[in-house]
Amino acid sequence: MDFIILIITILLLAETSILLLKSRQKPLLSSQKRKVYVDTSALMDPRLVAVAQTGFLSDEMIVPRSVIAELQLLADGKDHDKRVRARAGLDAIRELERVVYFNLTILDDPLDHTPVDNRLLELAKAGRGAILTNDFNLQKVAATGHIDVLNLNALALVLRNEYLPGERATVKLVSTGSGPNQGVGYLKDGTMVVVDKAKSHIGKEVEVEFERLNQTAAGTMMFAKLTPNAKPSKTPRQTKTKTRKTSQK
Repeated sequence: MDFIILIITILLLAETSILLLKSRQKPLLSSQKRKVYVDTSALMDPRLVAVAQTGFLSDEMIVPRSVIAELQLLADGKDHDKRVRARAGLDAIRELERVVYFNLTILDDPLDHTPVDNRLLELAKAGRGAILTNDFNLQKVAATGHIDVLNLNALALVLRNEYLPGERATVKLVSTGSGPNQGVGYLKDGTMVVVDKAKSHIGKEVEVEFERLNQTAAGTMMFAKLTPNAKPSKTPRQTKTKTRKTSQK
């Protein structure tokens, strides 16, 4: 009996030790978030706030004071387009501060004559962080210093639809659509393709031309039509071999 009690006590102590170890690791993991220093070109991109609001950015976002000063300089400049984009960038900072998925910090770095790009490179290297920018040249310079770069243009390229309206592709139709005489197929990435006047081609591959796409949070659906010279691919027929009877002598 004493032996059983001893085993139970050891198990309870082991479980308690594991729980204590996990509770100590939690603050450690939360403090290891990557620092991402945001550039003016990224702040002026209207897609940044939209991406941040989806929750995909969970790093520690840092906007240096020198970046804000550059935005203010552009907002007061003579170039109309740059003024509009710079003011949108200043508004984006306030919007990012409201996003709950990460903390946005305004870093009071020295406002000296150091170029903003050089300052971002220095901060990222010293803080072992990354740079969020759309500037292609800055990205190349950062790569030479082994500094990670997040680029919204690269993200958009990865998420780009495989086909755009006006392009053609071969699609296998697998079912009927909700509309009259429609056929439905799927692209390799799972995108549903609704083809008009294609009900008679179900079960076969046809060439289609994409007309428009409907992109929502639930996914992407493309609408297409049969090309003028579209011919359904023929399914291989099973050839029957005829056996000849040989007369035995």
